[in-house]
Amino acid sequence: MIVGDIILDEYIWGDVHRISPEAPVPIIEINGEKLGCGGAANVAQNIVSLGGKAELIGVVGKDRDGEQLFQMLNTIGIGTSDICVDVLRHTSKKTRVIVQSDTTESTQNTFNTSNDLVPRQGQHLIRIDRETKQEITGLGRTAIINSVRSRLDNTDAIIFADYDKGVFSQILINELVSLAKVRSVPIVVDPKHDNFWHYKGVTALTPNHKEAGEAVQEEINNVSDLKTVAENILNRLSLSTLLITREEEGMSLFQRDSNGDMQVEHIPPHSTDVVDVTGAGDTVASVFTLALAAGADNNNAAVLSSIAGGIVVGKMGCANVTQDELSEAIEKCT
Repeated sequence: MIVGDIILDEYIWGDVHRISPEAPVPIIEINGEKLGCGGAANVAQNIVSLGGKAELIGVVGKDRDGEQLFQMLNTIGIGTSDICVDVLRHTSKKTRVIVQSDTTESTQNTFNTSNDLVPRQGQHLIRIDRETKQEITGLGRTAIINSVRSRLDNTDAIIFADYDKGVFSQILINELVSLAKVRSVPIVVDPKHDNFWHYKGVTALTPNHKEAGEAVQEEINNVSDLKTVAENILNRLSLSTLLITREEEGMSLFQRDSNGDMQVEHIPPHSTDVVDVTGAGDTVASVFTLALAAGADNNNAAVLSSIAGGIVVGKMGCANVTQDELSEAIEKCT
C-alpha cells in the first residue's frame, strides 16, 4: 500500500533562442507537453514497474487534473478504488518547464547576455505549483484509515509518501502505525518537514541528507556530522533503520544491532550520468520497501535502491526503473 500525497506532474519542453525584451528572462518556444504521475502516485508507479502490486490511498480534487490521474493510474494497473475525491480541494499539480536543446552559445552570441541568463539543455526554467495544502477533513482521514484497515491482511508493506500537501497528520500517522503493528506489516516513510517527528514507531525512514539535517537543525558537512544527525533521529523516533540519501555521495544505512549500538554502512553512488534528480527519492523508497517485502535484508534492500536510484537520475523527469534495467545494472555491479 502507498498512502500519501497524490500529485499530477506536467512537463513542458521547448527551445530557447532569445531573451525577452520585456524582462531579463528566456523566451521558451514550446515543442511538447506530457503528463505523469507524481508524489505518491510516482511511488506506486515505481512499484508496478518492477512487477509489484500497488494500491494507492490518498486524496485528489474533483477536477480535470484528478480525472487525468485516475486515467493514468488505471492504465498502469495501480489500484485506485481507495482514492478519495474531495470537492473542496484542488488536485496537486506541478508544472515543470524544461529546455530541450542546447542553445547556450547561439543565445550568448545573438544577445550578448551573461551566462546566468542563458539556459542549458535539460535545465528546469521554472516550476509552477497548483495545490491545496491544508489538512484533509476528518471524513477524509477516516476514509483512509478504513481503507488501510480493510487491506492490511493482503499487504506485505506500506509506504508513507509524505510531501507536506495535507494528507498526513499526527492523528492519522499514529492510527495507521498502530494498525500495521498489530499485523506486523512494515512501514517505510519518505518524510518531509512538517511531520518528520511524528513518525515514531515506523520501520524505516528514507530522508535525503538535507531533510535529515534540517530536522535536527544541524548542518551535515562531513561523515561525522552525518553520524551525529543519524543518531539523533534514531533515538528520537525509536527507529531500527534509517537510510539517508546523499546525492553524489551515495547513501548511508544506519541500523541498531542487538546491543542497541548504531551500525553504519556507506553505499557508494551507482549513477554515471546525472540528467535529472526529480523523483529519485520516490524510487529509493519504492525499491527499498519492495525489496524488504520480497524478503531482502536491510543491507541488500539499500544496495538495490541505490542501483535503481542511479538509473532514474539518468532520465528526465519522474522516471521509473524496469525489471530489465535493474537486472542489467545489477550485473554490471557484480
